[in-house]
Amino acid sequence: MPTEVIVALIAFLGTAVGSWSGIRISNKLVDYRLCQLEEKVAKHNQVVERTYRLEEQMKVANHRISDLEVKEEHYEHE
Repeated sequence: MPTEVIVALIAFLGTAVGSWSGIRISNKLVDYRLCQLEEKVAKHNQVVERTYRLEEQMKVANHRISDLEVKEEHYEHE
């Protein structure tokens, strides 16, 4: 086998291994970042859900306060 062919095969193997390693490392980084993003989205969704529940509770509380104010006005006028 000529020397040039051996050198070309060694260069090809080096390039293939280097490319494969780079792709693998890049995929690991993307997977890690995706997991981190999923965690952030989950936390954000929890905050949105809690805020929605608080808003509903505030509506109920405001309605109760309004009812009490109406009752108070009714008793004051008697």
